[in-house]
Amino acid sequence: MNELRLGDLVARVPIVQGAMGIGVSLSGLAAAVANAGGIGVISGVQTGFKEPDFVKNNLEANKRAMIAQIRRARELSDGIIGINMLAAMNNYKELVMTAIAEGIDLVVSGAGLPLDLPELVKGTKTKIAPIVSSGKAAALISKVYDKKFGRTTDMFIVEGPEAGGHLGFKREDIESGNVKPLRELIPEVLEAIKPYEEKYGVKIPVIAAGGVFTGKDIAEYLNLGAAGVQMATRFVATEECDADLSFKMAYVNAKKEDIRLVKSPVGMPGRAVNNSFTKQLDEGDIKVRRCYNCLIPCDPRTTPYCISDALMSSVSGGEGLVFAGSNAYRVEKIVKVQELVDELVSEAEQYVK
Repeated sequence: MNELRLGDLVARVPIVQGAMGIGVSLSGLAAAVANAGGIGVISGVQTGFKEPDFVKNNLEANKRAMIAQIRRARELSDGIIGINMLAAMNNYKELVMTAIAEGIDLVVSGAGLPLDLPELVKGTKTKIAPIVSSGKAAALISKVYDKKFGRTTDMFIVEGPEAGGHLGFKREDIESGNVKPLRELIPEVLEAIKPYEEKYGVKIPVIAAGGVFTGKDIAEYLNLGAAGVQMATRFVATEECDADLSFKMAYVNAKKEDIRLVKSPVGMPGRAVNNSFTKQLDEGDIKVRRCYNCLIPCDPRTTPYCISDALMSSVSGGEGLVFAGSNAYRVEKIVKVQELVDELVSEAEQYVK
């Protein structure tokens, strides 16, 4: 297995832990993955949901909690720690700047095109990794970064249609199968960024994400030219995952038919575990009690539900939205992060060319 090189940062295991919010991947999980040799990623979405002033003072509560989570991850690990920020968030810039000021190693950003991200990290050591779902998006971001900032991105994460959470595809295309699988997206992105690698004399790591479940899967994408993979679903069913046990058991107990698509206020489809909340959603029987002003595309007057409330409830052990990848039903038990990484690496090494 190759190392994953991100400028001056080196992860000995080419696995990026996908961020999961709200509160599913915080300092506990991120530090454990970093200690196992991968890149641990804290979710930067409503990080302060347990703060006493979260409702009345949302931005400050989130900034305060984010700082605490980054510092705790640093106490628990000297590995690579990143944070994931949705480009569709209100207060995106303020929250990214807060993480950078704390010396975060990496900012991962999706749910929109983070076209101004290089300006935010300018003059710092923080690396950036946009999430894309096509070669076209990778080419557009690369072109903007080149023309506007005279640089490339440090890494691209390519998320295919089998991922959990928000998906960068139309729902009807996913359901009809009219989307390219991840194994076709990786070569497409590699080709799209070649001109910028040649111009700047760098190798931009491309990370395969979405539906990566086994060591054999990892090897498949490494053999296609990816520098590593991003995995989220597998890390939910770990002892170190920051979610409530009931959230983890939703994966363990899920059957294949329980994994489904849902509508998100972000304007994108999402993939989640079917439960009483999603059934209420289907029936249009959910009332929005308050607005946290968290997402740019969301209008509290027309939104089908509050995604913050739905995610905060599930991660705390209540009924709510349980985002999950397409393979979540294959999870059989809860294990330690190191045990999972060892298993994945051992299997992958049998298939890597």
